[in-house]
Amino acid sequence: KNAVIVDDDADLDEAVTGVVASAFGYAGQKCSACSRVIVVEQVYEQFLARLSEATRSLRVGPAEDPATVVPPLIDEEAQQRVRKSIESAKREGRLILAMESPTEGHFIGPVIVAEVSPHATIAQEEVFGPVLVVMKARDFDEALAIALDTPYALTGGLFSRSPAHIERVRREFRVGNLYINRKITGAL
Repeated sequence: KNAVIVDDDADLDEAVTGVVASAFGYAGQKCSACSRVIVVEQVYEQFLARLSEATRSLRVGPAEDPATVVPPLIDEEAQQRVRKSIESAKREGRLILAMESPTEGHFIGPVIVAEVSPHATIAQEEVFGPVLVVMKARDFDEALAIALDTPYALTGGLFSRSPAHIERVRREFRVGNLYINRKITGAL
């Protein structure tokens, strides 16, 4: 459950671009794909609105089409598994966006679910598909606590302009790969 924290002083344009690429590129099937974004309350609504609009612009289609951003899932089994996760997510949060996708093939368009408890199934179990959970945190401390409260810890990210918060995640955010102010896929 790779998490990205969006701090209250983050460059929201950069944060939106990074989260969209990390969550929906490769149809969310990379092991480092972002599946949770934890946003500090002060910028939550603004970030969520921008995230939804940016995601709507993505093209879902065949992998061989250069205009495609969200390709199909690997097979029918993966598609069915992701669909079940989406149904669970709808019960555990508020559906913000569920994009249309081609009906022929193993496609699922990007899905964004908000108002999800950090302990909800969709916030704790891995989903290898284009499903993103957006959670609100009172402050940076709570955002980091939410990010750390999962058994998965491959990748994490932070969008912030605060040198103190950047240093703190370097010390405390226990992940295999940590990215600051950039997408969390495509290890450097």
